[in-house]
Amino acid sequence: MAADKSAGQAIAKYKTEIQQMMFVSGEGGEPSTETTTLVEQIVQQQVQEMLRECNTLATRRGSRSISTDDLMFLIRHDKAKLSRLRHFLQWKDVRKNVKETDDRGGDAAGDLAGGDEVLGSAVVGQGGPAVDLKKNKKTRVDLVWDVQSFFSEQVPPRDDEEDEEEEEMAQATLQRLKNADERTKKMNREDYMHWSECRQASFTFRKGKRFREWAGFGVITDNKPNDDIIDILGFLTYEIVQTLTEEALRVKDAEKLYRAANRAETTDGNTRKRRHEAEPGLFSGPEEKKEPVQPRHIHEAFRRMQRPNTKSRAMQVFTRQVHRRPLKLI
Repeated sequence: MAADKSAGQAIAKYKTEIQQMMFVSGEGGEPSTETTTLVEQIVQQQVQEMLRECNTLATRRGSRSISTDDLMFLIRHDKAKLSRLRHFLQWKDVRKNVKETDDRGGDAAGDLAGGDEVLGSAVVGQGGPAVDLKKNKKTRVDLVWDVQSFFSEQVPPRDDEEDEEEEEMAQATLQRLKNADERTKKMNREDYMHWSECRQASFTFRKGKRFREWAGFGVITDNKPNDDIIDILGFLTYEIVQTLTEEALRVKDAEKLYRAANRAETTDGNTRKRRHEAEPGLFSGPEEKKEPVQPRHIHEAFRRMQRPNTKSRAMQVFTRQVHRRPLKLI
């Protein structure tokens, strides 16, 4: 058992990146190597399952290589995540166009980097003057299963037309901004700068070859992925770590409340002692160090995300066959 554990830790490749992603997602402590290795194994399993399903979709289309539409089709039921992904691809195209303009015009414009600011319709870059985004409009990322894709000609969008994707993404984005504000409102300048750097953690940025080997390209699928597929997988892997960490934190909080309730029942006769535990006074001891997320919390969070829905459970009520549930994508 110990040999298996050490072997699992030896193959871990993204310990630092996972720790940074978990920190951005709300983890205040430093997770152990066992925890980060478990998270990495779950993410790798999810990515490999995506590639298998994309292979199946590509075979149905009569193609030997997977496409970005196959990956987007896998998350079609999660409209908020799909909208964020389309938004991500649109701004990636804008950054590409601005960079090409910069290459043609020397220092005439700055690339949309992490330190650039968007002011109205202009991008203020650190390497030059502002770039007008009206000349570098976001390209529309169409979905092959949308009704619009059935027609050869499309109605040109109006400038005053409301963007439905923005409306779908608004609620999830506001919730994420609220969570980020709660996590950073008590940080000093140095901690916030570290938190901002951790937000840029990625499985794929400048690690394309290592990520392709880790994900199973060449084993699960034979095609050489393009940059868009790698970027989409990088986006989805970040989402998996964030979702898994947030659910694990809920599990840890529920466990803490359960222990506190049991402790309160044990000391129910001693009111003064319970008051002392709830409200630390002047001569109270030091505060208990925050416990990081443990592997048991990750296991429970993953189990909750793999629970079948009501429809699938209802279909198995009057059957005696042992039904093996497929792996659900996070």
